[in-house]
Amino acid sequence: MKTRCFDHIDLRVKNMEVAKNFYGQFLPQLGFVCERHEPSPRPETEGDFHTFYSSGTDKPSEFFGFTEDKNHQPNGTRIAFWADTREEVDRIAELVRQAGGKNLEGPEICVDYSPGYYAFFFEDPDGNKLEICCRESPIIAA
Repeated sequence: MKTRCFDHIDLRVKNMEVAKNFYGQFLPQLGFVCERHEPSPRPETEGDFHTFYSSGTDKPSEFFGFTEDKNHQPNGTRIAFWADTREEVDRIAELVRQAGGKNLEGPEICVDYSPGYYAFFFEDPDGNKLEICCRESPIIAA
């Protein structure tokens, strides 16, 4: 059985240094503890990559990376990070506040989502929509 459903997030940001500072303040607390900056394999079409990896093993790990694109325009897409508890949502929400997150909402119980759904919604400095959430009741596929 598969143990991973996602491999990575590859986000665009307007300013690499601003993004490194912002994400570096809370991604390690979510398990993305290894950080690396890499030149683009295709510099004629892409900028450098900055990546936060989950804890390393001898197997591939999930990662959250971004590339600078000065023309990036955020859209309605939202990336949600998992938290095990409401307390973890609260703790990461405070780190995001301190890091300068924008359009902050919550943390709060989202009764319209699913039973026990607790989340904090925010935007990064470029307007990309993000969320930290905890589900106290599992969603079971019918």
